Amino acid sequence: MPTFIVEVRDARGNASKQKVEAISPEQARGILQNKYSYIGNVKKAGIDLDLASLTDKFSSVTVKEKAIFSRQFAAMVNAGVAIVRCLGVLSEQCPNAKLKKALLVISGEVQQGTNLSDAMRKHPECFDKLYVSMVEAGEVGGVLDEVLNRLAKVLEDMARLKNQVKSAMAYPTAVGIIAVIVFFCMTVFLIPIFAEIFQGLGVELPALTKFMLWLSSIMRSWKILIPIVGFIGISFAIRQYYKTPVGHLQIDALMLKMPLFGDLNQKTAVARFCRIFGTLTRSGVPILNSLDIVRDTAGNQVIANGLEAAKNEIQQGGMISLALQREEVFPMLAIQMISIGEETGELDSMMMKVADFYEDEVEQAVKALTSLIEPIMMVLLAGMVAVILLSMYLPMFKVFETLG
Repeated sequence: MPTFIVEVRDARGNASKQKVEAISPEQARGILQNKYSYIGNVKKAGIDLDLASLTDKFSSVTVKEKAIFSRQFAAMVNAGVAIVRCLGVLSEQCPNAKLKKALLVISGEVQQGTNLSDAMRKHPECFDKLYVSMVEAGEVGGVLDEVLNRLAKVLEDMARLKNQVKSAMAYPTAVGIIAVIVFFCMTVFLIPIFAEIFQGLGVELPALTKFMLWLSSIMRSWKILIPIVGFIGISFAIRQYYKTPVGHLQIDALMLKMPLFGDLNQKTAVARFCRIFGTLTRSGVPILNSLDIVRDTAGNQVIANGLEAAKNEIQQGGMISLALQREEVFPMLAIQMISIGEETGELDSMMMKVADFYEDEVEQAVKALTSLIEPIMMVLLAGMVAVILLSMYLPMFKVFETLG
């Protein structure tokens, strides 16, 4: 997005120049119109600013940043501040360059009479379908501040849930990297030193020592590139296969059946679905539209197919719980609680309760998984070091036996 330099004067007549990011000079004037009493010449900034804006395209808007923006936006709207003014103030203090540019453009379009949701819909990299739909429901119902607060709560819960899952993988990942580095260093640098000693001993080496010497010679030659290239090739092939409809479905189904992590993935998906669906219906979004949104944000093709079946069931007069039960994508406890919510007419409240329950389940599962993986990784690391040390000391024991 181009940057413009605008000559302005405030209410006291003090002149200054302001930098504004906008699509056109007219939009730049409109952005500063409510802040200054006089708007002068508008000139496009130099090439250095354009290059800086080009680098901003590589940035992304995190869930946490959207949650903070929603909280601040809701507070200002609740205080009676005009939407254009809110967007202007929030864009000035926004630390994310991509979100800041989007807010400036949205502010200009809203000032020209465009609905806030329609303006946000043009920036999917900042505001996804979930966000836009809830803002649209808030505009129609006249409760934009309340909807923004709910949206912030949903985003905060999603961010917290994602961080919990990531924390379960942080420790084993770190230990795994350390284990690989230790194994590589000992195999490449330490074993060759002992290999020279073994050659001078003139004794028959044990099978384990022969294997480690062979592995050391492989890792110190060009042949080490074979497994590396093979691993990269397999990873690339899996990614390409995942982009196909069949591969996407099969790999996502496997993710739900993995030992240890399969149950965690399923509980995470249930919590996300119930939280988003309950918030959407409570905010006034129609059920069918809500199912479209949660289907697109499911993160798993198997679950997305189940939600699509639930949507078709509702269109034919059926119930969500029955469709989800037939697809066998959610635990029976969650389906029973959703069924009770449908029967009592309090589906949104029941969805929130299910979300709270399974978010607690995910937290407990993450703690249990972490406590289980930590000793396993330590045993593996110790085992790798022990194998290397044993392969180096076994020949010495054999020499001692010969001398004895």
